[in-house]
Amino acid sequence: MEFSSRFNLKFQRLCAMIWLWIALVLLLQNSRGLVSASNYLIGLGSYDITGPAADVNMMGYANSEQITAGIHFRLRARTFIVAEPEGNRVVFVNLDACMASQIVTIKVIERLKARYGDLYTENNVAISGIHTHAGPGGYLQHVVYIVTSLGFVQQSFDVIVDGIEKSIIEAHENIRPGSLFVSNGELLDAGVNRSPSAYLNNPAAERGKYKYDVDKEMTLLKFVDDKWGPLGSFNWFATHGTSMSRTNSLISGDNKGAAARFMEDWFEQNGTEISYSSRLGADGIPRRVSNIIPNLHSSYHELLELAASFQSPPGGPADSNMSIARRVRAGQANKPGFVSAFCQSNCGDVSPNVIGAFCIDTGLPCDFNQSTCDGKNELCYGRGPGYPDEFESTRIIGERQFRKAVELFNKASEHLTGKVDYRHTNIDFSQLEVTLPREGEGGASEVVKTCSAAMGFAFAAGTTDGPGAFDFKQGDDKGNPFWKLVRNVLKTPDREQIDCQQPKPILLDTGEMKQPYDWAPSILPLQILRIGQLVILSVPGEFTTMAGRRLRDAVKTVLTSNGHGNVHVVIAGLTNTYSQYVTTFEEYQVQRYEGASTLYGPHTLSAYIQEFKKLASAIISGEAVEQGPQPPDLLDKQISLLTPVVLDGTSSGVNFGDVSFDVPKNSTFKKGDLVNVTFWSACPRNDLMTEGTFVLVEILHGKDTWVPAYDDDDFCLRFKWSRPSKLSTHSHATVEWRIPESTPTGVYRIRHFGASKSILGSIRHFTGSSSAFVVA
Repeated sequence: MEFSSRFNLKFQRLCAMIWLWIALVLLLQNSRGLVSASNYLIGLGSYDITGPAADVNMMGYANSEQITAGIHFRLRARTFIVAEPEGNRVVFVNLDACMASQIVTIKVIERLKARYGDLYTENNVAISGIHTHAGPGGYLQHVVYIVTSLGFVQQSFDVIVDGIEKSIIEAHENIRPGSLFVSNGELLDAGVNRSPSAYLNNPAAERGKYKYDVDKEMTLLKFVDDKWGPLGSFNWFATHGTSMSRTNSLISGDNKGAAARFMEDWFEQNGTEISYSSRLGADGIPRRVSNIIPNLHSSYHELLELAASFQSPPGGPADSNMSIARRVRAGQANKPGFVSAFCQSNCGDVSPNVIGAFCIDTGLPCDFNQSTCDGKNELCYGRGPGYPDEFESTRIIGERQFRKAVELFNKASEHLTGKVDYRHTNIDFSQLEVTLPREGEGGASEVVKTCSAAMGFAFAAGTTDGPGAFDFKQGDDKGNPFWKLVRNVLKTPDREQIDCQQPKPILLDTGEMKQPYDWAPSILPLQILRIGQLVILSVPGEFTTMAGRRLRDAVKTVLTSNGHGNVHVVIAGLTNTYSQYVTTFEEYQVQRYEGASTLYGPHTLSAYIQEFKKLASAIISGEAVEQGPQPPDLLDKQISLLTPVVLDGTSSGVNFGDVSFDVPKNSTFKKGDLVNVTFWSACPRNDLMTEGTFVLVEILHGKDTWVPAYDDDDFCLRFKWSRPSKLSTHSHATVEWRIPESTPTGVYRIRHFGASKSILGSIRHFTGSSSAFVVA
């Protein structure tokens, strides 16, 4: 009896254990919906597109004096591919560049067709820019966008096309089964409306539907691989890439590029989803190096002795691949790297300079309607949260986006399911008929037209992020006689164009200016990408807040009226080509900067809504759409006036890579200190160090092994290049390292890589090192 009861007890326990294991297996299988219940094939890729860090005008502010002279941190092309296992696929590329370029898109598609056939075409590939105003220009094909860069810059163009192609190739080769999740959330402190008087001209009833005068929502797409787990994220949020000012000369991804760098470093360090704050330094930047490098030495005197044994050697030759081999983020051969992209949306009137716009002479707020100070627009500047330090403003706005993205990444639970699909068409916006309902007349309608491209007087006034010059003002709906005379030298607009563009006074009739080739685009690509319940609207310009809301609502209405209730619609701004701004009809009447830069007249937004509704309807019905007229390929017509590098030189007895300003002998620095070292250098255009670095901070491991700790893709390290005069063959590279609070105690040195050009045109690579120093 006792044996039988013991047997029954053991049997019951065994059964209970079996049922427990079965329950656990079922639980794990069900929970895989949040981990890797794959219904798509996914792949991500990333590649360097930093470009020439010397002599090239930056794209964005149209300031001819803003010339590249170093690197704040590197620029990248980041790509995702999503495919149905036996069906459609889409490609989205996010560029750390001011905007997409029509000729870049054309040439990338040509390369993809040559490599993959019809797998990737203009129909299912979207190329979008984050709108940094701190990247090299000269890569667009229309005259008005390359005037300040002295025409076309082949090197800028090549590095972007190469980088996009290689990021897509990497994503393609990484394609594996995986899952997608979407998440939304409000980010309140990363953007303000820089043209509030124009926004207020929208109907009060419409404005009343929204709590804010800019969009505050971030939408994040999370990628989870069946084998590796989380692979990356792309998010869309509207704020301008103008934390860095119009006088900055260091290449930078601005706030969105910074956010991407922070998030990629955060994940690679943690390897899992945890609170963002657990791995942040006091400066808000992920504590990356302290995990890579252990605290190697405990004795301060031992550190001083070690540092004293490494004095700066003469500069010497280097292998051309050394800077690539020594970079910090070399990746892992057996696992895809984490890719995080912070994409642009309807940022047209959204500024990251959230403190507001103030007069630099009085400190008082600028005029509300015209953003002037005593009638002058040149004195009115927006202030970022780190004012007066633009680098700090960039960090703060980047960190705020990064923080929100981590929150959304960690909580993303809505599983994307359903079709992958796309529609693409080219539309000639120069004379597009648009059917509009007549107010108060039942079902009556009227037909209006868009106009040939033109820019208004207020365009030249600039914005509070980057004011213009002379006596131009925002809100100018009349122009002035003097500048009209100047305009007429280039092209006098005809009466039809003047009437079409009303109330915009035309400063540049760019759509009708054809010499030496087209000044502005007329044929624009419109595109919808669909991944389950996520719908991406690829627009070739900068939509204002309300213009973007109207477009999203119109498309969402088409989709939801056909049974697609749970739909996330995002706008991907500055995609596939660039055609400046799109305002609402009401904002256009005010003729602030954005209205003056709305090229195709007051009905531009209505034209977009009309054509995107057609694309959305085609997505629902499964019908094809007409491709429309092909945009022109103007590459063979491009003119470049940028002088090439002829020769690099040094003073007698000096080598390239020699230190000209070293750290003090036996020096010790604390966390937060700034370390400065200057080297004899050569023009960075000789070798862009793509996927490499111009500068390194190295830490001593043991007695004689130097390990890379920071490179020119780190926020804390700045590479500044200069020459004593424009025609001088001599140049210097200054390295500034602001020591992060998370930096481990140890012996460090700073290193520089470069390439010089001889009079015969040969390129020779070199390197140099500073004396060692202690960080305590």
